[in-house]
Amino acid sequence: MDGEKKKPMVSDAGAWAMNVVSAVGLIMANKQLMSNSGYGFSFATTLTGFHFTMTALVGWISNATGLSVSKHVPLWELLWFSVVANMSITGMNLSLMLNSVGFYQISKLSIIPVVCLMEYFLHSKHYSSRVIMAVTAVALGVSICTVTDVEIKAKGLLCACVAVFCTSLQQITIGSLQKKYDIGSFELLTKTAPIQAISLLLFGPFADYYLNGHSLLTYHYSMGATSFILVSCILAVFCNTSQYLCIGRFSATSFQVLGHMKTVCVLVLGWLLFDSALTLKNILGMLLAVVGMVVYSWAVEHEKKAKVSPDIRVDSKLDGGVEKLLGKGSGVATSDIELARSES
Repeated sequence: MDGEKKKPMVSDAGAWAMNVVSAVGLIMANKQLMSNSGYGFSFATTLTGFHFTMTALVGWISNATGLSVSKHVPLWELLWFSVVANMSITGMNLSLMLNSVGFYQISKLSIIPVVCLMEYFLHSKHYSSRVIMAVTAVALGVSICTVTDVEIKAKGLLCACVAVFCTSLQQITIGSLQKKYDIGSFELLTKTAPIQAISLLLFGPFADYYLNGHSLLTYHYSMGATSFILVSCILAVFCNTSQYLCIGRFSATSFQVLGHMKTVCVLVLGWLLFDSALTLKNILGMLLAVVGMVVYSWAVEHEKKAKVSPDIRVDSKLDGGVEKLLGKGSGVATSDIELARSES
């Protein structure tokens, strides 16, 4: 039927699983690629440009082969979105360089309340006390297991504020653009990826030189480093696609809250693979974060059911009213009314 929606190729659970697995894999690959004990590729902004180049290439192949359909989105919308997204990436890199790791983690956690405030002011979205408590538990749990030393500098604080604002605005805009132009998550990504790729490849090397003092042209590309760059780019395609998919189906707040499962996975894998320290404080923080995520999922599901129930009651009252109005002697069968309702 024309009114029926197409069944999505990836389920909700599949979209979340894809995002968690690809994001954790991407972090692990980048850790090996960028650390001094690995291949020392310290060009984070340029690497992100490589990621979007690969994503744009996959999108172009998908459109050319008819696997996806290109829809119109005004160029100015794509340009300003790309500017915001690139400012988010550059701001986060600068924040990590200028601030302590502890303050960097706090700035990332502050994205959750900023997203909530933006959704409240931009979309008039309200949150129940259950959701607020769950979000607080997640943020507190992640802060316990990740935040250590906190050192704030004026320039670092400014960069962190820009990064948090742009990241929050970018994630909200992803969902808004999908609804506004009735465009799928992957189709939107194929529109924005080329613009982000070109801009990051042009300005990324300069930003990286400012960040670490090393030139991209002097880096020695060994077989191992090149292989890890390729693996990083492939994982980034899945990570970017699943990010757009999750935000489009749910919300930026849900993506932020449940996305901290990646932080927990990274800590556990760091302990298993890279001999990172895992203290009782880390374990308690992770448990609190996971409990917060479970409560958040339950609270969101509870709100959905609460919204559906009044609609069902109203519909049943309407059906009962129709039965009384027609009565037995009206000569009109209820099946005829149902047929007319379905045809209208």
